[in-house]
Amino acid sequence: MANTDSFDFDRVVDRHGTYCTQWDYVADRFGHADLLPFTISDMDVETAPCIRAALAKRLEHGVFGYSRWNHDDFKGAVSNWFASRYGAQLDPDTLVYGPSVIYIIAQLVSLWSAPGEGVLVHTPAYDAFGNMLAANDRVLLPCPLKKTEGSYQIDWQCFEQQAARSDCRILLLCSPHNPTGRVWTRDELGRMAAICQRYGVKVISDDIHMDVSFARYLPWSEVAEDESWALVSSGSKSFNIPALGGAYAFIANAEARAAYLQRLKAAHGLSSPPILGVLAHISAYRSGGAWLDALKTYLHGNLTQVAARLNAAFPTIDYRVPEGTYLAWINLSCLGIDTTERMDALQTLLVEKYRVAIMRGDTYGPEGTGYLRLNVGCPRSKVEKGLDALISALQELLAR
Repeated sequence: MANTDSFDFDRVVDRHGTYCTQWDYVADRFGHADLLPFTISDMDVETAPCIRAALAKRLEHGVFGYSRWNHDDFKGAVSNWFASRYGAQLDPDTLVYGPSVIYIIAQLVSLWSAPGEGVLVHTPAYDAFGNMLAANDRVLLPCPLKKTEGSYQIDWQCFEQQAARSDCRILLLCSPHNPTGRVWTRDELGRMAAICQRYGVKVISDDIHMDVSFARYLPWSEVAEDESWALVSSGSKSFNIPALGGAYAFIANAEARAAYLQRLKAAHGLSSPPILGVLAHISAYRSGGAWLDALKTYLHGNLTQVAARLNAAFPTIDYRVPEGTYLAWINLSCLGIDTTERMDALQTLLVEKYRVAIMRGDTYGPEGTGYLRLNVGCPRSKVEKGLDALISALQELLAR
């Protein structure tokens, strides 16, 4: 992996007082403001120097009028990133902008399905998927992933049964998968593509975690058998820039692309993007590769430390470093923490005594019962403090 010496990911940055969701508003979810949070999936590290330099230069200009995204600099930066990084030839003419990944997904869901119809999702699932689908009067059709030794696998019988339903219109794929960290193989993606084509199911692939993949990531475009798909992503996770705004999608079909742009521009008045978000993406995808490589090495080290310490303290957990994301998905059911009541007890200890906030797994659906999701996108010193608290809380709970 890359050398991290050129970038100081150990540096602790105080995010208090910056209107930061993870730090300043932790009380909204956990009831206390003085907690060490491992919750929202952003990172406690400064973004790439090339991005900060590009933003500083633009701030010096001093004028912040209406701007555009539909130009070769933005579209070329994105499409060239996919080509150079992943060997995928994605047509920049099929690229569109959106204010966020979830916004783009929501528009495509409403274009490609009717109220009351179904959207197939691998579960446990990122909680915003369920919230968005419910708010748009769509039905989430779950396909629970099967836990095998050290990994998660697709239940192909369930997947095909759901896809074959007369009301199933869309596969909403998370690639890599949040929260389990699976990076789908070519065989898995190809099999999903074949089943979706067989039953006329369109595909929306949310690839926002693509750049933090430790196994080989493959874009959906490389297995798609027709034009009934969209790949939606952003640099916000990998380059830690969600507050700047901005996402994008490759929408293969011209009519679907035009319909999406009609909503973006006319229905919702979002034709002028925040210029700092556009510039951040251009800079990240043109010049941020070395920083990202170093970050991935550091994050993999954080996840390796989670595995080493948890497995030393509780060998039956058998936690394995995920194939992607900076999110540790930790199964505690082997310790008897396999009910809502037991998780409540653990969360109470973590929050009230150890002053740490970690996301409980059932936030991501019933398949997450007995799990925690720990965000390790931060300096290692913070990871160590979180692990100290988690191990101590677990030991105390198990001794009762």
